[in-house]
Amino acid sequence: MEQKIKCRNFISISLVGLCTLCGCNNSTNVKETQEISQPTDSVLYYLSETNSTSSIEFKNHLNKAYNLALDINNDSLRSKYFTELSYNYLLEEDSTRFRVSNTLAIRHSLKTGDSTSLANNHWDLATFFGDYAVEDSAYYHYSEAEKIFRGLNDKYYSARMLYNMATIQSAVKDYIGSEINTIKAIELYKPLNKYENLYHCYNNLGSLSNGLKEYDRAIEYYDQALFYLNKSNPESSSTLNTYNNIGMVYQKMGEHKKALEFFNKVIVADSIKTKNVRTFATVLSNYAYSQSKLGDTLKVLEKYKHVLKIRDSLNDIRGLALTQYQIAEHYLSQRDSVKALEFARRGKENAEQSSSNLRLLELLELLGRIDPHNATRYTHAYIKLNDSLIHEERILQNKFTRIRFETDQFIEQNVLLARQRQLWIGISASLLILAVLILVMLDQRRKNQKLRFEQAQQKTNQEIFNLLLAQNKKVEEGKQLEKKRISEELHDGILGQMLGIRLILTGLNNKSDNESVLKRSELLKKLQHLEEEIRTISHELSKASQENIHNFILSVEELLQTIRDSSKMHCNFRYDDDIDWDQLTADIRINIYRIVQESLQNCIKHAQATKVEVVFESCDEQIKIIVTDNGIGFNTKKGKRGIGLKNINSRLDKLKGTLKLNSQVGKGTEIIITIPKVNKQAAPKSA
Repeated sequence: MEQKIKCRNFISISLVGLCTLCGCNNSTNVKETQEISQPTDSVLYYLSETNSTSSIEFKNHLNKAYNLALDINNDSLRSKYFTELSYNYLLEEDSTRFRVSNTLAIRHSLKTGDSTSLANNHWDLATFFGDYAVEDSAYYHYSEAEKIFRGLNDKYYSARMLYNMATIQSAVKDYIGSEINTIKAIELYKPLNKYENLYHCYNNLGSLSNGLKEYDRAIEYYDQALFYLNKSNPESSSTLNTYNNIGMVYQKMGEHKKALEFFNKVIVADSIKTKNVRTFATVLSNYAYSQSKLGDTLKVLEKYKHVLKIRDSLNDIRGLALTQYQIAEHYLSQRDSVKALEFARRGKENAEQSSSNLRLLELLELLGRIDPHNATRYTHAYIKLNDSLIHEERILQNKFTRIRFETDQFIEQNVLLARQRQLWIGISASLLILAVLILVMLDQRRKNQKLRFEQAQQKTNQEIFNLLLAQNKKVEEGKQLEKKRISEELHDGILGQMLGIRLILTGLNNKSDNESVLKRSELLKKLQHLEEEIRTISHELSKASQENIHNFILSVEELLQTIRDSSKMHCNFRYDDDIDWDQLTADIRINIYRIVQESLQNCIKHAQATKVEVVFESCDEQIKIIVTDNGIGFNTKKGKRGIGLKNINSRLDKLKGTLKLNSQVGKGTEIIITIPKVNKQAAPKSA
C-alpha cells in the first residue's frame, strides 16, 4: 500500500464540534443533548483507542465505532466520523468496510458542504484503487481531490495530488502527461520550500526522461533531486535509490563503468544489507549486470545467486523474474544456451505469476534468441502481448486525457464564471458611477438655476430701485412744477389783486371823516402785511423750485425713517452737498443703498445699538461711506465674518471699493467704505 501521510486532527476537531453542539446552549432540551452526546462520546472513545491497541482490538474498536456512527443523525458528525473510519479501514486493508464507510463519508461530505473531508475521501478512494492497480479510477479520484484542494487554495495538497496523478501516468507510459502534472506540482512546491516533495518530483522527472531515452536530461533531473534531498535530509536512504537510478541511466547509455561507480556507492553504504535489504538486492543485481556487460565475469554468478536468495526470502516474485532474466543474458553471453534457456523459462513463469508484463516481453524476446526452434511461437506471443499492452496503455491514456479535458473544461467554466462575475461587477460599478454622475449633474444644474435666478433677482431689484429713483425724481419734478405754479399764481395773481386793492384804498384815503380814515388805515396796514407775507411765501417757493432736490438722498432718508419707525433707533444722516449724488452711476447708487441697508440691519440684529450715524463724503475722486453705531462691538481678530459682511465685500469687489472695519468690545463699531467715483457721463457706453 502506498504510504499516505495526512495531517489529521480529527479527534480534536470532533471534540470542538461536540462542544459546539452540546455546550453552547445549556438551556435547550437536555434529553436531546444526551441522545446526541452518548453515541458521540462512544465513537470518539473507540476512534481514540485505535492508535494504542493490538491489531485485533484495533479492528474491533473500528467496527464498534462504525456501528455507533450509523446511529448518529447529525450529518456533519457523520461526515467526519466516516471520513476517519474510511481512512483507518484503508490502513487495515478491510476493503469491504472501507468502500461502505467511504461511500457514506462522500455522501455526507457533499450534503454538508465539507470540502476538506470530501477531498480526503477522494484521496482515500484513489489510494484504494491504486493499490488494486485500477489506474484510471485512481487517477480520476486523485483528480477530483486535486480540484477541491485547488478550490480551497490549499497549494500543498493540490501539489501532492498532482504528483500522485503523475506517478500513475508514468506507470502506464503516459510520459508527457506525467511530466506536465509533475511540473505543475513543482511550481506549487517551490514557493512552499517543500524540499522532500521536490526531491520526489525531480526523481520522477528523471525516470520519465529515462523512459523517453533522454538520458542526459534524466541525469540532470536526478542531480536536481539529490540537491533538494540534501537540503531536506542529507542522511536519507532515498539518496541510495537515486544513485541506483543514475546508475541505471548510465547502464542504458552503455556507460557501464560509470554505472558501476554509482551502484558501488549504494553497495558499500553502511548497514544497507540490514536496513534496506530489498534495495541492496536490486543494486547488487544491477551491479552484476553491468559487470557482465563489461566482460568481467568474476563472481558475477555468485552475486546473482545471492540476489536470488534475498528475493526468494522476501517473496519478491517480480524481482526474481528480473534477476533470472539478467542471469539468462549472462549465460547467453557465455554461449551456454542450456543454462540461459533454464533461467529464461523460470523468469517467464515468475513474470506471468506477478503480472509483470514488461518483464514478460523482455523474456519472450530473449527466449526467441535462445531457442531458435520455438522462436516463432515466442515471437507471436511477444507481438500479441505487446499489442495488448499498447492497446491498454492507449485506453488508459485516452481516459487520462478525457479526465484532464474535463478538468480543464471545469477550470474554463470557473474562469468564465469569474469573468462573468467581474463583468457584472463592472456593469454594476459603471451604473453606480453613472447614477452618481447624473445626481451630480442634476445638483449642478439646480445650483446653476439657483444662481441664474439670484442673478435675475438682483437685476430685477436693481431695475426696481432704478424705477423707484425715477419715480421719486418724477414726483419731485411734479412738486417743483406745482410749487413754481403756485408761486407764479401768488406773485402774478393774488399779489397783483392785492396791489390793486391797496391802490383803491389809497384813492379813498381822500375822504376826511375820521371813521373812514381809521378804517382805511387799518385796511391798508392789513393789506400791506398780507402783501409782505405773500411775497415772502412766493420768494421761498420760487427759491425751492430752483434748487436741485436729490432723489437718491431722499431714498436713503426714507430708508433711515423706516429704520427709525421699526426699531426706535435714533438715526442721524449727513451728506456732502458739493456732490450731485444723482449723477453717480446706477450701479454705484444701488450698491451704496444696499450696503447702508445691510449695515443698518446689522446694527439692529447684532450690535444692539440705540444710535447710528450715516455719513456720505466726497474726497478727491472717491466716495466715502461711514456708518457708526454705539452697539456692543466685537473683537475683529476673533469674530467670525457673517454673511452680511460677505455680501458687502462682494458688492465692493464689483465696485473696486474697500472696506475698513473698526470695532472694540463695548465701544461700538465703525464701518468705513471707500468707492471710486464714477458719474453717468464718465460711465462706459454699453455695446
